[in-house]
Amino acid sequence: MEKATLLKVNNLCKTYIVNKRQNNVLKNVSFEVKEGEMVAVMGPSGSGKSTLLYTVSGMDKVTAGEVIFCDKDITKMNENQLAELRLDEMGFIFQQMYMLQNLTVLDNIILPACQTKKKKESKKETVKRGEDLMRKLGIIDVADNDINEISGGQLQRACIARSLINKPKIIFADEPTGSLNRNTSEEVMEELSNINSSGTAIMLVTHDIKVASKCQRVLYIVDGNIKGEYKLEEQMCNASIRERERALNNWLSEFGW
Repeated sequence: MEKATLLKVNNLCKTYIVNKRQNNVLKNVSFEVKEGEMVAVMGPSGSGKSTLLYTVSGMDKVTAGEVIFCDKDITKMNENQLAELRLDEMGFIFQQMYMLQNLTVLDNIILPACQTKKKKESKKETVKRGEDLMRKLGIIDVADNDINEISGGQLQRACIARSLINKPKIIFADEPTGSLNRNTSEEVMEELSNINSSGTAIMLVTHDIKVASKCQRVLYIVDGNIKGEYKLEEQMCNASIRERERALNNWLSEFGW
């Protein structure tokens, strides 16, 4: 049974004006993300990967085009509507792990749940859900720590827990393993794969073939245009992770990767 389309992007353009000169960062970009799909965006530095992530998630305004999320065109929403949509239906993970210094790890994780109007629950229920997520991600023992008292890997898992607290339909991740060592990166990607297996869609930007090979589909962007798409899941469903990496690397090499 074909999955429903969660995110549909049509002819998306993003232009910045710098010193009276026009910089076309994204040019007529179109693609879809299905419910429960895990999609990687790859490309050289400066190709528009992060800009794409920020525009389709409503964090940055588009210059032209449509971004249809859950059958609503978010390009027509005002700032308050966008903020509510991001809080209630989207999760975010960044390379730089932004957390509030004056809160414990657990309090940082449950903060979005305390702000949403989507569901009514007691503070006790919210705390329990936060603790359950921390337990699932193996960081329950640092719940009461300050954020500067834990490792980078623990902090990124806390960011993942925070991104899940409002049960989003999709998680947007910008280089989620970029500042982690190889072992920690693999652990974090395993957690993201588990989250995706449970039904949450993920769209992530990465320069790491090992990370991208765990996704079902890879979009390759150059100079603001999607130049190619590789369907790993369709072609490599029973392949080992090394075979997936090798196949993806061969495909990327066609673009001069």
